[in-house]
Amino acid sequence: MMQVLIQKIFTGILILVSVVILVSTIVYLAPVDPTSLTFGQRSDQRTVDSKRSALGLDLPLHKQMTFYLRDISPFVIINKSDKVLKYYEGVGVDIGDKRLIMKVPYLRESYQTNRPVSNILSEAIPLTLLLAFCSFLIAIVLGITLGIVAGINHGTWIDKMIIAFSTVGYSVPSYVSAIFLAVVFAYILGDLTGLNVQGSLVEINDIGDDVIVFKNLLLPAIALGIRPISVVAQLMRSALLDSFSQDYVRTGKAKGLQYYTIVLRHVLRNAMNPVATSISGWLASLLAGAFFVENVFNYRGMGLVTVTALVNYDIPVILASIIFICGVFIIINILMDYIYAWLDPRVSVI
Repeated sequence: MMQVLIQKIFTGILILVSVVILVSTIVYLAPVDPTSLTFGQRSDQRTVDSKRSALGLDLPLHKQMTFYLRDISPFVIINKSDKVLKYYEGVGVDIGDKRLIMKVPYLRESYQTNRPVSNILSEAIPLTLLLAFCSFLIAIVLGITLGIVAGINHGTWIDKMIIAFSTVGYSVPSYVSAIFLAVVFAYILGDLTGLNVQGSLVEINDIGDDVIVFKNLLLPAIALGIRPISVVAQLMRSALLDSFSQDYVRTGKAKGLQYYTIVLRHVLRNAMNPVATSISGWLASLLAGAFFVENVFNYRGMGLVTVTALVNYDIPVILASIIFICGVFIIINILMDYIYAWLDPRVSVI
């Protein structure tokens, strides 16, 4: 079991490195000069060239990627005289004129704000994770509930209404749902609901203190969860209908078990495998969908940070965001292998 886990982690690291190399190649080769965006249109060429040299953007592509991989690597061997050594936080051992260091990944500084990228992400990631978790919770509870109700009431008007709702919900992009919810429930019905059209979880009050505004989390979470609700509901309904035709259901009925006992104790667990597959994909996709929803509501999470970085071509922030998202996908896929095995004893991760 441990050997399989190590293999999966090693494969995940290879995937992460491959994604970093691919994305960084695209970013560094793009015909955009981030230093010009940093200084604006009135900057002279000498200042721009000096900044490009300081950022290492004048180096060949392979050197830029090599240095970036060195910065984000947890282990590195580096010359003691290298200036970047002062940015590495960790423990090291001297080997002649070089030093072996086990360190925290160095994500560099933002080109626009000169703030450490790690600080920017540490502020944004918790907000996005909370938003994704709330949307995930809404999708799980409502999606499974609607799927069960539709499956039990197969062929009735209730089933048809749930199918119609899930079809519309899946067809509408998250940012369209976000705009609709913001206009209807925060703008038109704002006096009744008390919700804000835009706002983040953490806001600054009139005296300059940070305050938590939980109501700003409600509409973004619903907007982000509408599509997963629709997918989970349809998959749960289909899985239930398939399970009802299995031999163990007929055997349970023959033994005199009550209908709801069969559903709750036997059918639901067997029907959860396709739902769990969908959930694993949508949990990671929620982070991608959050990019659009956060911009609609001006919710200051990873989505807003990444889009702002793309507009300003802030390379360190862009690459750090890609690393985070890719890492989340890898971790979720590894975890879901073990969740499948727990849901269905026939599935093995070995």
